[in-house]
Amino acid sequence: MKKFINFIPVLLILTQFCGHSQVKQGKDQFPNIIYILADDLGYGDLNCFNPEGKIATPNLDAMAANGLMFTDAHTSSAVCTPTRYGILTGRYNWRSELKSGVLSGYSKSLITQERTTIAEMLKKQGYATAYIGKWHLGWDWAFEKEGIAQNIDNLNARPEVNFTAPVKNGPKTHGFDYSFGFCGSLDMAPYVHVENDMPTMVPTKTTISVDEKGIWRKGLTSDDFVHTNVLQDLTDKAVNYINKNAKAESPFFLYFPLPAPHTPILPTTEFLGRSNTNMYGDFVMQVDDVVRQIREELKKQGISENTLLVFTSDNGCSPKADFEELAKVDHDPSYVFRGTKADIFEGGHRVPFIVEWPAKALKNSVSEKTICTTDFFATCAELTEYEIPDTEAEDSYSMLPLITGENDADIREYTVHHSINGSFAIRQGDWKLNLCPGSGGWSYPRPQDIKQQNLDLPPMQLYNLKENIEETHNLIAEYAEKAAELKAALKKIILDGRSTPGVVQENEGMDDWKQIQPLIE
Repeated sequence: MKKFINFIPVLLILTQFCGHSQVKQGKDQFPNIIYILADDLGYGDLNCFNPEGKIATPNLDAMAANGLMFTDAHTSSAVCTPTRYGILTGRYNWRSELKSGVLSGYSKSLITQERTTIAEMLKKQGYATAYIGKWHLGWDWAFEKEGIAQNIDNLNARPEVNFTAPVKNGPKTHGFDYSFGFCGSLDMAPYVHVENDMPTMVPTKTTISVDEKGIWRKGLTSDDFVHTNVLQDLTDKAVNYINKNAKAESPFFLYFPLPAPHTPILPTTEFLGRSNTNMYGDFVMQVDDVVRQIREELKKQGISENTLLVFTSDNGCSPKADFEELAKVDHDPSYVFRGTKADIFEGGHRVPFIVEWPAKALKNSVSEKTICTTDFFATCAELTEYEIPDTEAEDSYSMLPLITGENDADIREYTVHHSINGSFAIRQGDWKLNLCPGSGGWSYPRPQDIKQQNLDLPPMQLYNLKENIEETHNLIAEYAEKAAELKAALKKIILDGRSTPGVVQENEGMDDWKQIQPLIE
């Protein structure tokens, strides 16, 4: 068995700016913040987290050497849309209307207008804010027909849209001064860039790819949207944004969610074959190069010292990376963890997490403390001295003491995990309770495997991760009392509408929330 190494990359960059009248001056001035979110990147894909890995990631390794790696970092969900919701709101994704699955490229906005995002919070604290990349949180297209603007969760839907009209309830509504990107994933139509809530071009063609690696769904595509070039196009936009704002009076926050290495797996010619693994490995190396370009621009502009740079992934690696093919070169994107993207097992939501902030963060350090991607909101709030009201960031705990080394105490007692089909797990210390009989996702035994094969599995799984990180020895029979204790804690966290201290809040979509019925009966 591989030796378990606690390493997780998170890319938090906070850059310090001088002379802003609304921001503290001198040594206490607020930094810039950059959050880079990879898409479907596995914990084991970075050398700094997996010394046995076969994909070279020199730039992320360098970032980790100059910063802090979290080896027990988790996304709030094992799939895309929900995790993004949690990052921007500091709230568990399942408190929203979306109880399972992901949105499509035509879905309406998941974030309600009254919900405060981290961009809105940082604007109040004097920041310029920008989003560049993959949104996948829905926005309201200008549909040609009345009534079609309801939530469209069919990934293959192709409704008629007026692409000469602006979108509503998009990034601007949720606090971003500047925005550029696309609505769904790189394999979800429509393939149209939207800048500051306005489509950059009317799509006039339909494209589809059925290549084994580079598959994307059939859909409308604009001439300025070239799938193979999208990752670098977005990186150019991000570098240009840093260049333009480096010397501005206001500090900036850049949310930079990448479309890679998610499908379609499309490394550019420069990276083809470089990893000596497969095309997925090549694409991971291109993601690593994106980090190089961002870090070099920060240094070029003289703002790298006081920039808080965060790098992480939105969930575990997808099976589309071809685990069997990668195994032939002894590379495992999930490292020692069981499962993949979509699963309740650790491989679904344990991710690399690196924070680099040369001016104030720890360097060449590793933290084994449990953190969640929802914790970004409270971290930035403490950093900028923002007092969070009871109605905001209900599941966010500040990582700042861990980042600076001021305090090494645990910041979370409980952390809740969520799979693609809405199954729950709750973690406390070494203990983890999975409230489903299988993976709750795409790994065997899947929900359909259990049904079709009439598998006789316990309805819950209890693991001691310190002793059994692989989640293979279910202790539910031996420690029924511990399982009951964790189940009761999860019930309270769900029904209280929050996991942080404060006034009880409401969850959305409670009426038809079938996944919690076994918890509250």
